[in-house]
Amino acid sequence: MSPDSRQAAVFPRQQITAVILAGGQARRMGQCDKGLIMLAGQPMIEFIIAALQPQVGAVLINANRNLEAYRAYGFPVVEDRPGGFSGPLAGIASGMRTATTPYLLTVPCDCPLLPEVLTESLFLALLENRAEISTAHDGIRMQPVFSLMRRELLPGLLDYLGKGGRRVDAWYARHRLALADFSDRPAAFLNVNTPAEKMALEQCLRLHTDRPAS
Repeated sequence: MSPDSRQAAVFPRQQITAVILAGGQARRMGQCDKGLIMLAGQPMIEFIIAALQPQVGAVLINANRNLEAYRAYGFPVVEDRPGGFSGPLAGIASGMRTATTPYLLTVPCDCPLLPEVLTESLFLALLENRAEISTAHDGIRMQPVFSLMRRELLPGLLDYLGKGGRRVDAWYARHRLALADFSDRPAAFLNVNTPAEKMALEQCLRLHTDRPAS
């Protein structure tokens, strides 16, 4: 899973912008703003920011409400265009519009166990397969909102959205897609869609924090 030292040396971290997707309505969580839900004593998005910053050159936040709360983290906040709550592809498009780097990394705001090698592994999968998009695979299923893509795909994405397209997997199917294997850490993709899942994740975080240093 870990890339060798030669591959790591050419990993272009500064050429990658991450967009944290926090623009959903969270219907199953009572329409609360999931990025700002308190988890183990801090807003969930803070776990994502801490994990992402060492992996990328820049960070954006896609949000459609509580904009000032998100801006307080010091990163550009981008809304869905033209209207809010249009699904993850709209947030990805907003990230592509704003980013100035050749690559865009997408992650959701509600997965606090983000792998420390997520970006690097996705980049190597993209490079080795000469793909346009690479996405994580947990050994059972694809995790499409954990993806790295070339920003040059923006015109095609805008065309797809303009014609009413909303499905992430359908848009991915139009492109050369690579899968990055994360079957050794499927728990990294645990997210929060229900109060019960929130409680389970808090327990996972406590176990991780209480684990003795090796």
